[in-house]
Amino acid sequence: MVFIQQDNGKVADVSVELLSKARDLADQLNVSVTGALMGSNMNKEAEKLIPYGVDEIFLIDDKRLENYTPMPYTKIMIDVIKNVKPQIALYGATTTGRDLGPRVASNLKVGLTADCTSLQIGDYSSGGVDYSNILYQIRPAFGGNIVATIVSPKEKPQMATVREGVMKVGTPNPEYKGKITPYSINLSDSDFPSVVIKKIKEEKLIDLKSSQVIVSGGMGVGSKENFDLIVQLAHVLGGEVGASRAAVDAGFVTKEHQVGQTGTTVRPKLYIACGISGAIQHRAGMDESARIIAINTDHEAPIFQIAHYGIVGDLNDVIPKFIKAFKAKN
Repeated sequence: MVFIQQDNGKVADVSVELLSKARDLADQLNVSVTGALMGSNMNKEAEKLIPYGVDEIFLIDDKRLENYTPMPYTKIMIDVIKNVKPQIALYGATTTGRDLGPRVASNLKVGLTADCTSLQIGDYSSGGVDYSNILYQIRPAFGGNIVATIVSPKEKPQMATVREGVMKVGTPNPEYKGKITPYSINLSDSDFPSVVIKKIKEEKLIDLKSSQVIVSGGMGVGSKENFDLIVQLAHVLGGEVGASRAAVDAGFVTKEHQVGQTGTTVRPKLYIACGISGAIQHRAGMDESARIIAINTDHEAPIFQIAHYGIVGDLNDVIPKFIKAFKAKN
């Protein structure tokens, strides 16, 4: 089961990603995919999700559910889970999912792994007991220095919040047969101790996830001043500026630009890695880019293992030539 998040009447991208992943997991387990969608007049949005391999969406329609508030959403999700009894329950690792998931897990007394970057099905043995077909909940730990695989095999559902952008959206099948089931639950005014009076939406200035061209810099850039070269190249190519965690930690650029296991997962058409060694934590966030160009002075840098094109050289020499050649062509 996937908690389908909606914001302002539109289903969040991460929920579509999770439904696609849920279909893959369900096929391995030979079970169905369900979703829980709460809001007001969300039937059309629900219909759009069925082609992603969703067998049933439980639709809770109430004007008071138009905006997320913790208590009614928690009550509904607990009720749905108790009735449907899913083996696995997934939430997006958004502000909403990170708030809702722990509340539900605490009430049901089940485990919850936060901020997963991968989900797999496998077997596990502990204390002489063998568990089969359980959920491997994989996430970075210890500041991203290791990747931990976490299991909670005893209690169901196995629950996890999943980072945005790490799961691929599947190809919708318009012929897929699923259904939308109205779900009734008694909600009194006492279930709504808080209300949303006003929403202020701040424009997102950096959108790495949607960008088709990303130019990223790492510690090899050398300084905050040198990082301006990365910005210039990204501007010329009409792309976004990315960075490795090391560059962010060094203060070259803000965390909103961070790509990798502890940052944003991206899949652009073109990814240019400048002065980035290619540690596994960074590669996990960009290795599915359609084209990767790496610029590094170290010819043995791990980034070259996944790059489609590699340039061994000083980025202070290479990038200005990139910019000049692109401007000349255009």
